Amino acid sequence: MVNPLQFIQEVRQEASKVTWPTRRETLITTGLVILLVIFASLFFLAVDEILHLLVQLILNLGH
Repeated sequence: MVNPLQFIQEVRQEASKVTWPTRRETLITTGLVILLVIFASLFFLAVDEILHLLVQLILNLGH
């Protein structure tokens, strides 16, 4: 079992090695994620509508 004080010191050492993104990098990455989510949502909305139309056409053929 590791001493809690030693553990905290090791955690601080490891955290100091982390390369944190700049504010600009974070904003750019966030913007890209939001854009990709919007494009993916629109794509799946279009696919869903097309499939919905096709299923309706197929089901209405029997009537």
